[in-house]
Amino acid sequence: MTGAPIHRGSVSIENGRIAGVDDRAPAGAIDLGNVAVLPALVNAHTHLELSYLQGRVPPTDRFLDWIRTIMATRREYPDAADPRILDAARAAIADARASGTGLLGDISNTLVTARLLRDAAMPAQVFYELLKFNASDPVSMVREARAKADAAADGGGVRVSLAPHAPYSVAPGLFAAIRADLDANPGQVTTVHLGESPEELEFLRRGTGPWRVLLEELGVWSDQWEPPGTSPVEYLERLGFLDRRVLAVHGVQFDGDDLDRLRSRGMTVVSCPRSNQHVGVGAPPLEAFYAMDVHVAFGTDSLASAPDLNLFSELAEARRLAPRVPARALLQSATCRGAEALGFGDEFGTIAPGARADLIAVRTPADVSDVEEYLVGGIEPSAITWLDSG
Repeated sequence: MTGAPIHRGSVSIENGRIAGVDDRAPAGAIDLGNVAVLPALVNAHTHLELSYLQGRVPPTDRFLDWIRTIMATRREYPDAADPRILDAARAAIADARASGTGLLGDISNTLVTARLLRDAAMPAQVFYELLKFNASDPVSMVREARAKADAAADGGGVRVSLAPHAPYSVAPGLFAAIRADLDANPGQVTTVHLGESPEELEFLRRGTGPWRVLLEELGVWSDQWEPPGTSPVEYLERLGFLDRRVLAVHGVQFDGDDLDRLRSRGMTVVSCPRSNQHVGVGAPPLEAFYAMDVHVAFGTDSLASAPDLNLFSELAEARRLAPRVPARALLQSATCRGAEALGFGDEFGTIAPGARADLIAVRTPADVSDVEEYLVGGIEPSAITWLDSG
């Protein structure tokens, strides 16, 4: 992922780590046939605990209609430990791995997925997501959440940090408290849904629209909040929340000024193009992301808005939306960019000495001349084999 493909090359593995990479196959090397060997993919944004909603939330032309359906359906399953929720999440983890994903960025409101990921030996950055638009004591809220996050982390492959949901669902004081927690834990990263829908822009610019209506209906509106009159990116910038350790998810509504601000901070945009279209917010400006030299990673979002957790399918949609972006750049986004953004860049995302040997082999037709372009055309799990790193 850090250079051109190596034709007929070899990888040596020792004790689960990559020991070397060579442009020749030494005597005695295992011949894998016509395959492309690459690091496990990185799904930088999903919601495993929503997996039980697969097929139950139809596509819509209006984002708030999708949100209302999600809220109503989740009320039918009030217990996060419901076996149906846990079984669906387990199946989603297994399906993600079968399609070549070896590292996840998972959003959780309950932390039930941390144990499931650990049990499945799936490395992950779990984001314990907080929502409270009218938070009266955000510092105490974050203190309690931090204690739960620390208890859920395993100190190794499954890391847990705190994350705000979005500008329309999190009070300014709660953003500040989460940022303070991040500053107190310099090795961690966080994430935020940002610039996803036109309704979000209207709410921040004028304090009106469907989000205002929903907040009032839910009884969480705060008269102390005043619309900043800015874009979502500039709003969080003014709050002092943004830096390179913050993943900005979606960005469908980002303009050039937004992207310039993100680039100047070394931030990563996590794009989920299939989900964006399912929930009615449109297609992300992927070509603009790359043209502005913003770091890009990919996520599938949840099974409530995507048909599967196959990141190769997400890449195929990205290729359709961004035909002028080089295939190599898309593959880098699905591997090393995602790993770096999640804080796992030293272990995942590249075939380099010292990295974990979490490698996949993708079966390729013998007549393929451009392997990178082939890989972003959509790969099914049946074509993927995990290589034994033992």
